[in-house]
Amino acid sequence: MQFSVSGQLGRVFVRVVAVALIAGGASAASAQTTVTLNQPATQVVSATIRGGTYANKNNQSVLATRSSDNVEYERHALLKFDTHNTIPAGSAVSSAKLTVTVKDGSADATRLVGAYQITTSWGETEVTWKARRSDQNWSKSGGDLGSRIAVANVSNVAGTRTTFDVTALVKAAVSGKLGSSRYTRIALIDEDSSTSDSYREYFTPKDSNAAVRPVLTVTYGGSSTTAPPPPSTPPPSGSTTTLRVLQWNTHHGGIGTDGVYNPDRLAKKAASFHPDVISFNEIEHYGIDQPSLYASLMKKYTGQTWYYKFTSGAGTQSGIGDLIMSRFPFDATDIQVFSHNRAGVEATIHVNGRAIHVTSTHLDANSTSYRLQEIGELTAWQRSIAEQRIVCGDFNAWPGSTENATMKQSYYDTWAEAQADNTDIAYAGNTAGNTRNSRIDYIYQSRGASALQLKFSQVFDVRDANGVMPSDHRPVMSVFTVK
Repeated sequence: MQFSVSGQLGRVFVRVVAVALIAGGASAASAQTTVTLNQPATQVVSATIRGGTYANKNNQSVLATRSSDNVEYERHALLKFDTHNTIPAGSAVSSAKLTVTVKDGSADATRLVGAYQITTSWGETEVTWKARRSDQNWSKSGGDLGSRIAVANVSNVAGTRTTFDVTALVKAAVSGKLGSSRYTRIALIDEDSSTSDSYREYFTPKDSNAAVRPVLTVTYGGSSTTAPPPPSTPPPSGSTTTLRVLQWNTHHGGIGTDGVYNPDRLAKKAASFHPDVISFNEIEHYGIDQPSLYASLMKKYTGQTWYYKFTSGAGTQSGIGDLIMSRFPFDATDIQVFSHNRAGVEATIHVNGRAIHVTSTHLDANSTSYRLQEIGELTAWQRSIAEQRIVCGDFNAWPGSTENATMKQSYYDTWAEAQADNTDIAYAGNTAGNTRNSRIDYIYQSRGASALQLKFSQVFDVRDANGVMPSDHRPVMSVFTVK
């Protein structure tokens, strides 16, 4: 069944129909209800934010995206849907699709547009590039963005509809995993290269023609507490008191030691370790959208939705991108650009009631002085982030290096700590835990992270029967108890 919900009357109608279904013999767990949210003000609001001289200007009359290296011209389209009052808390959401209709577009035939979670609330009449409300700034200009939920190619032809599958976000919002406010907040952001022909304008929720307004169509039924388990067996450490963190340099997204590019092979192996959070290095975003690809592959092999955040460094796409993935929804994310085209990406998750901040980075391959400069920038940034902190990455430095000693001034090298406690797990022929020619991939735990207790650390043997590895690096995992 499908119908449109409008205001208090619509909410009553939803309840009446659900009761009728149950009375007719359908159980609360199996009854399916579909709501279509497109009514202005009561069900959906929108705004466009723009940088530069427009950074303090609120604009509700237009809904648009544009990619530009000049912040003066960049635009993000914001949408907020009332899934708080229209969908009962804890409902098992089985599908949620966002559809927008193009009103106008510049010369580029298609643009790659991502749908991102917005992690904090914002006011329709107040939001700007700098501020989410008149008295509250975003933590980062342009919006407090969480994971990218979906991506789609948007045409420049007026009247064309584009649909984003935002089920994972709506499911998390309705279940209460994103906080007490169960609204669904989305930012549409053009992710293609900067060009004056990237402009896309969409019909707004206030358009007189309801058929072209942004619409969120959600199907739900029963309670999430009675929903069936995911299709794969939950990880053995899937309780909320254990956190399994995997670090792996993928060698340009999955080029094995046989020279064959095979992301499926690498993702299948990564999934077999039952990680909760993954730091992938050398992820690329040209030719193919590897961040999105790995999210889909991990879902394929675990049966779970994976949230992710990606950075490619200081505007580069040279195969040094870092990707944070998590089977827990992100509370917030951040990106910090370092010297020499390097960067770090951070995501905040909640485990056992604790906020855990996990960062992924990849330092310069050739210069000690460059790496030390990048470590200085990394640690300065991390000091602005609350505990509990974990930093993962390919540091391109051996354990006895100045770089590792510098990190250990404020962080524990978890593999070294596990060795000292006899909780390290290696394999024959690699008892040192080398992740490449030496041990250059690290999982660091901040010395102030008192709620994290290291259980063990492991470097995996990922050779197949022919001695081939999915990457030229071996993965390392550290497992923590979250107290």
